Order: sequence, then structure tokens, then C-alpha cells
Amino acid sequence: MHEEFMKIALLEAKKAFDKEEVPVGAVIVQNGKIIARAHNLKETKNDTTNHAEILAIQKASKKLKKWRLTDCEMYVTLEPCSMCAGALINCRLKKLYIGTMDTKTGACGSVLNLLEDYKFNHIVEIETGILQEDCEKILKDFFKFLRKKRKD
Repeated sequence: MHEEFMKIALLEAKKAFDKEEVPVGAVIVQNGKIIARAHNLKETKNDTTNHAEILAIQKASKKLKKWRLTDCEMYVTLEPCSMCAGALINCRLKKLYIGTMDTKTGACGSVLNLLEDYKFNHIVEIETGILQEDCEKILKDFFKFLRKKRKD
């Protein structure tokens, strides 16, 4: 089941790729059903806060008419940054499933772990490595595409 939800997050990442956005996709699930999905739109909207995770949280909150997502889980293709990790804590997300880790800016276990290592009022459970190779591949392909585009 986890792989199926991550595959949908990967479809969102592909949408970002097609818009020349860093290909990150996120899906929020409640009771085994997808209630929100999103992909990066930072470049498209010229807004640094338009990360897939933030946009998915906004959509889920709007759909549920509440900001607390205590009974929800998120599937995201790339480990969230500190901004997104903070949003996951603040929305009281139950669990986070990560495709691949981000050793440069990751805030859920790579560079630091805001979700588990600090004494915040909420701890988000984490599981990593869901479809890791596929999640890594789309990122590698994207940056290869950008390098080639810049040479042309």
C-alpha cells in the first residue's frame, strides 16, 4: 500500500519536472484515501514557500476544514526541508513516508531531524526508503536535464 501512494507522489513529481520545477511530489492520506496531492511550484509562482508539502497541507486543511491533520499521513518523494518539517509538526501530521533523503537540506534525518530530535509539542513518525530508487532517479534525471539545457 505504501508503494502505491508513493507512486502517486511520483506522478506529482513528474508534473513538477514537466514545469521545470524541482521534481518533488507529496500526497496526504486519511483512512487509506488520498485527500490532497501537490508538487513543487516555487519557480512557477515565484514563491519560495510553494513546496509540495506546504501545498498538500493547505489542500488537505481546506478539504477537511481544519488545520490539525492528526489522523493523516504524508508520502513525499524527497525528504522535507526545515520549513516543511516545521509545517508538518504544526499541522500535527501523524506519519511521514519519505522516498529519498536530502543530504544537503533535509530536516527529517539527513542534516538534522526536526520531527523526532527536539522537544516540540508534537512528534511526527517517519519511515524512509519507500521507492527510493525511483525517487532518486527522477531527481537525477531532472538535474541532468537542466545541465544539458544550460549547455545548449
